[in-house]
Amino acid sequence: MATVQTVKGPIDSSELGWTLVHEHVFVLGEEYRLNYEDWDEEQKVADAIRDLNDLKAAGIDTIFDPTVLGLGRYIPRIQKVAAETDLNIVVATGLYTYNDVPHQFEHRGPGLLFDQPEPLVEMFLKDINEGIADTGVKAAFLKCVIEEPGLTPGVERVMRAVGQTSSQTGAPVTVHTNPHTRSGLVAQKVLGEEGVDPAKIVLGHSGDSDDIDYLSELAENGSLLGMDRFGLDVYLSTEKRVDTIVELVRRGYVEKITLAHDASCFIDYFDPKAKAEVQPNWNFRHIPEDVLPMLLEKGVSEDDIDTMLVKNPRRYFE
Repeated sequence: MATVQTVKGPIDSSELGWTLVHEHVFVLGEEYRLNYEDWDEEQKVADAIRDLNDLKAAGIDTIFDPTVLGLGRYIPRIQKVAAETDLNIVVATGLYTYNDVPHQFEHRGPGLLFDQPEPLVEMFLKDINEGIADTGVKAAFLKCVIEEPGLTPGVERVMRAVGQTSSQTGAPVTVHTNPHTRSGLVAQKVLGEEGVDPAKIVLGHSGDSDDIDYLSELAENGSLLGMDRFGLDVYLSTEKRVDTIVELVRRGYVEKITLAHDASCFIDYFDPKAKAEVQPNWNFRHIPEDVLPMLLEKGVSEDDIDTMLVKNPRRYFE
């Protein structure tokens, strides 16, 4: 058992239930929104409440939302949504970058122009220990990224700050990885050097690959595999994603698998209508309505599904 912070307050890990470990409520650049987006706050919040209540009705109890600095995290808006749904929303701290740190940090830190302790660690610690801004909502986990550009100086700085914060607090980590560059292995190495238990790491977007040997190596190293982009068929079809999980389960790695869509109630990367036309399965209901029946049909047991949706997310915190 462990205490898990949600938007509406702490719960016991036993209350997480069926959990999708990588979903977003809003991915929204606030500077862009304020200057260019045709935004109806009341309607967008109502749409999000509807989507999350639909997800709850489909059997999902909790989502982990790794929307952090760089993706438009704004907790007061999330609080409005959380107040009108019984779905648990667990939020994160961290920083999303493929290359450099934001300008607010490039001159401040150890050995820089303004030589001081790492301000990223200070920021992450505050979000976890005291709460995000003045909302009173505490982050429950950490998020960082290593994408196609690899371990750039900025990416490494963020990842080490995330690792140091995790080591100090025990908070688990989710990493956005690119499995085609095998960057999950790099994340395991760097976070391990900062003292992070590999069992406290979800290697996000591992499900974009059907390279069983690579995925098995990550699992053998002790981390959880984020099979978390169901519906994004542009990266890998649902059938191939399902077949990959079936093979991983056959090889004995069911305790290393987590599920999600990496979907959102609203994302400003795409026109919503165009997104629905190009990726019609990229929505919160795809796993409960389509993926789970496919897994069962291919021989994955109910107990295996319970392990992926309940036991593994709990273990991430416990």
